[in-house]
Amino acid sequence: MRLGRHNLSQKPVFMAPMAGITDKAFRHMIRLTGGKYVITEMISDKALIYNNSKTFKMIDLEGEPEPRIVQLFGSEPHTMADAAKIVFEHGADAIDINMGCPTPKIVKNGEGAALLRDITLAEKIASTVVKSVPIPVTVKIRLGWDDSCINAPELALRLEQAGIAMLTVHARTREQYYSGNADWQWIARTKAGIKIPVIGNGDINSPEDAMEMIKTTECDGVMIGRGALGNPWLIGRTQTFLDNGILLPEPDNIERLRMLFIHFEQLIDLKGERTGLQEIRKHAAWYIKGVRKAADYRNQIMTVKTYADMKALFLHIYSLEGGTFDTLPNQS
Repeated sequence: MRLGRHNLSQKPVFMAPMAGITDKAFRHMIRLTGGKYVITEMISDKALIYNNSKTFKMIDLEGEPEPRIVQLFGSEPHTMADAAKIVFEHGADAIDINMGCPTPKIVKNGEGAALLRDITLAEKIASTVVKSVPIPVTVKIRLGWDDSCINAPELALRLEQAGIAMLTVHARTREQYYSGNADWQWIARTKAGIKIPVIGNGDINSPEDAMEMIKTTECDGVMIGRGALGNPWLIGRTQTFLDNGILLPEPDNIERLRMLFIHFEQLIDLKGERTGLQEIRKHAAWYIKGVRKAADYRNQIMTVKTYADMKALFLHIYSLEGGTFDTLPNQS
């Protein structure tokens, strides 16, 4: 499969863009564990236009392998186009437009999943962005606003006509948020009506799930979100399974804890002690799932206030599980 000038895997596996999750450190973890295709957190078009310093740090793509994909959200075609130009100038190889985020604070501004209720505007945004940059533009949508307004096939056709290069379909409505079951049949119906590649998303928690989605929907690839939290290996394991049928073993607790330590060091290096400590807590809670006394450790993780104490706690948990320090970064 191709995305602009980039040759992807025949059935590519993408890590879903997730607010507060897929920052530079997490994208590094995905690639370190075998994943190939990642997307930034969703980034506000207006924050870029207004030169918000924190937002510009979110589009730091330096040192990352191609393709570098940045996700934008907004509700005004020309503002989105201007933001797309900024992202392109900062090294993006493709731009993804978020038309599926269900979060109330996003929706109330007419952004994200709100565009599912105004597909004329959605088409205009896509068309304007496509014309503004010389790189592929993709879109991520949901099935529709609610069960009474499932319009993914119609929206998909209009987005294709607007010139987008690829479409990701999360097989839930906005009103479902992340509850209930994803309805993969709507991915199949959407795929049947357009010619551009369709990436399926929703309820993929194993390589076997990904294979089943592809068989069921005939989608061109998959995107994994919540299943990879604390388990970045899932992206690479799924890609390997789709590429050659090899089902790599799941990581054991020692490997999970080793990767937690590396992730922590990445966050500290990139964001400093205060922010790094805040952000590693949620990741640590996911990484230690299944570890003995995990509930007690989670409570401790939430109260640690210094880098040195958090590092000591992680090393303590790691050693109790039988981990050896020669596989960790420099401990001096």
